Amino acid sequence: SQQIQFADDMQEFSKFPTKTGRRSLSRSISQSSTDSYSSAASYTDSSDDEVSPREKQQTNSKGSSNFCVKNIKQAEFGRREIEIAEQDMSALISLRKRAQGEKPLAGAKIVGCTHITAQTAVLIETLCALGAQCRWSACNIYSTQNEVAAALAEAGVAVFAWKGESEDDFWWCIDRCVNVEGWQANMILDDGGDLTHWVYKKYPNIFKKIRGIVEESVTGVHRLYQLSKAGKLCVPAMNVNDSVTKQKFDNLYCCRESILDGLKRTTDVMFGGKQVVVCGYGEVGKGCCAALKALGAIVYVTEIDPICALQACMDGFRVVKLSEVIRQVDVVITCTGNKNVVTREHLDRMKNSCIVCNMGHSNTEIDVTSLRTPELTWERVRSQVDHVIWPDGKRVVLLAEGRLLNLSCSTVPTFVLSITATTQALALIELYNAPEGRYKQDVYLLPKKMDEYVASLHLPSFDAHLTELTDDQAKYLGLNKNGPFKPNYY
Repeated sequence: SQQIQFADDMQEFSKFPTKTGRRSLSRSISQSSTDSYSSAASYTDSSDDEVSPREKQQTNSKGSSNFCVKNIKQAEFGRREIEIAEQDMSALISLRKRAQGEKPLAGAKIVGCTHITAQTAVLIETLCALGAQCRWSACNIYSTQNEVAAALAEAGVAVFAWKGESEDDFWWCIDRCVNVEGWQANMILDDGGDLTHWVYKKYPNIFKKIRGIVEESVTGVHRLYQLSKAGKLCVPAMNVNDSVTKQKFDNLYCCRESILDGLKRTTDVMFGGKQVVVCGYGEVGKGCCAALKALGAIVYVTEIDPICALQACMDGFRVVKLSEVIRQVDVVITCTGNKNVVTREHLDRMKNSCIVCNMGHSNTEIDVTSLRTPELTWERVRSQVDHVIWPDGKRVVLLAEGRLLNLSCSTVPTFVLSITATTQALALIELYNAPEGRYKQDVYLLPKKMDEYVASLHLPSFDAHLTELTDDQAKYLGLNKNGPFKPNYY
């Protein structure tokens, strides 16, 4: 059967020009950094075609050219990726079916900036099915799956993104989503706050008319609270990052699975007995530590918060300062959402072939800029893997240039993304349909009832059956039988 399988595979690939087929090993090692070899679902190769997507005139089958992607011809591949993702995002699909009739987002003009992967495509298409018009860009220059962006463009979504954008391309794409004749955004869905920041700075008139912002990352939420404190946030915002369904699942369980995936795919490292330091013991740090410990690594934790530090101690990890262990560790992982956690001084003191990577949102945790100096040699060994070589021959292995490891170098479990995406969709519906005055110009958490609803939509996948309270029990606990079951701060 293996032979038949192989023949099928050959057939599958021969439908497309051979250039997009799988490439030989020697080729994949010397690829350009913008290549999507590492993104598991990508067959697309950008090193064949160095023309910037901005220079190309492309149209989809309906004659529209209101998008900018790497190659619209990859749409069929991307559509298949989206269909595969839909299989594991049943909650989002059931939300789509339930609300398709009443179109709760009719009239919503959503401008979005997230990772553009098969999973977010399911979210974008759900928003469209619920009546919204969407324009989308990428919040990370490496995480876009080119073929998925092509499939979205083919389906009529105005998407501006490709893998390996330059800094200039990144802002150009965001600008193309916002600054458009005869179309004005009234909702923002952001991951990292870059889009919100851009609209706030460049288009204050549009910003004032936005009905609501939904933000899903620590970094972006932090920026919103800063605006709010300064009295400059003139629209209500929903902090999805701190809703239980995002915190516990996307940050904890997702990272628990994807940290190893990203490290193994890039370095093939063996973890048994290795000494690893994880900076930050929030939800992401907890997930990373759990996975590493399970493989027999010796894990150290650095932490600024005494409560998180005590949790790390109770979970059996040594809590140390980075400077105390930097000489002996084999792997350094940052998960803080802060900046300059790993400094040039730390990097100078690392031992030979130490692996350095980041699981936090922004690329500022590791001071990568300090490594771009004449005395250090950079050597690209595979896609997303650089060896930085010191004058004495010491090497440090830097992954994804300090950007998000799991999204740049591997994929994240679809099921977890379904939870986050459903939460985002509900937050958008809530803000868009809220009666005048329900939400002031401030940052809000998702109502607990909605968190519980998101969780309940995912239970059928596990064939899980909830127990119902009797009237007597409900009265005893002082709860409504249908929830919410926990206070808002839980």
